[in-house]
Amino acid sequence: MQFHPSEIPDVLLLEPRVFGDDRGFFFESYNQRVFTEKAGNSVQFVQDNHSSSRQNVLRGLHYQIQQPQGKLVRVIVGQIYDVAVDLRRSSPTFGQWVGYELSAQNKHQLWVPAGFGHGFLVLSEQAEVLYKTTDYYAPEHERCIRWDDPDLAIAWPLTGEPILSAKDQAGVPFAAAEVFA
Repeated sequence: MQFHPSEIPDVLLLEPRVFGDDRGFFFESYNQRVFTEKAGNSVQFVQDNHSSSRQNVLRGLHYQIQQPQGKLVRVIVGQIYDVAVDLRRSSPTFGQWVGYELSAQNKHQLWVPAGFGHGFLVLSEQAEVLYKTTDYYAPEHERCIRWDDPDLAIAWPLTGEPILSAKDQAGVPFAAAEVFA
C-alpha cells in the first residue's frame, strides 16, 4: 500500500496494491502494522460505519468537539468527492482543506485524523461509503460547519443543487465554529 501525503501533511491518501485477473480482484484494505509504520501514528479503530447515498447528496462538514474521531474512508460502490478541513487552531494549516475523488474503481482511501472536519459529495448515481473511526459516535459532541462557508471556499464539484440533511442545512459558519486547540 502506498501512502501519499496531501497538502495538509496529516491527511493521507492511501493507494492499495490491487491484484486482479479474470476472476475479479483482491487487495488488503487495512493492515495495522503498515498503517502505524507509514502514517507515523498508532490508532485503534473502534467503530465501522457504512452509508448509502444518491447523487448530489452532500454530507458534512461534521466533527466531534469531544471524543474526536479519526476516520479512514473508502468507497465500495460509486464515487465521491471527500473533503477534510483542518480545525486545529494551533496547526499551520488551520482552516485549510483538501479534497480527493474516492471511488470503487480507484479503491483509494483517505485518512482524516482527529481534529478535522469531514464531508463528502456523491458524484455517481449511487455511492456506498465505509469508514472506520477511532472513537465512538457521540451526538452530544457532534458539530457541523456549513458546507458552503465562504471563508473555507471548498471547491465542491457540484453538477446541481446539493441534497442536504436538516442538520447540514443548519451548519454554522467556520468563523463561529467551535474548533480544537
